[in-house]
Amino acid sequence: MMSEEKKDPWLNYLALSTVTLAVCATLSTFKGGGYSTRSIISQTQASDQWAFFQAKSVKANLYQLQKEKLALDLWALPANSSPELKQHFEQALQDYGSKVAKYEQEKTQIQQKARQLENERDQAQRHSKPFGLAVIFLQIAILLSSIAGLFKRKPVWYAAWPMGLIGAVYFADGFFLFM
Repeated sequence: MMSEEKKDPWLNYLALSTVTLAVCATLSTFKGGGYSTRSIISQTQASDQWAFFQAKSVKANLYQLQKEKLALDLWALPANSSPELKQHFEQALQDYGSKVAKYEQEKTQIQQKARQLENERDQAQRHSKPFGLAVIFLQIAILLSSIAGLFKRKPVWYAAWPMGLIGAVYFADGFFLFM
């Protein structure tokens, strides 16, 4: 019968703490990646909205220029022009004016949507950063714990605790944004 090497009881706690750190690091990676993706998607959608806003601005400007030209043309009509012609110009002026107003209203809605998407992007970035920092500190703690277990050095495991604690604080901050 072979003699078994006696296992130090602290090694069980080391294993448990290392697994806990690894789970937190994995969750931090997933959550941070999710928020990073959300940030990129929101930025892309906001950019699309701003491009849409610019397109509406160009259209509104074209109708405004056409309206101004028609107003000048109406003003330049000879006095003996037919009432139907003047009415046609006035109707066209009114139509162009309503189109300009419509585009201005649409621009306001588009601008609000773009700003909302930018806020979503900013929020996602605020969540993503602490998760990224958590991963760094948790990985350092896992590394130190692994070394402590490999060489059976309890002081090295104790050195992992502050790193793990900092990582855990950043991990929680990723959810709650208290820092």
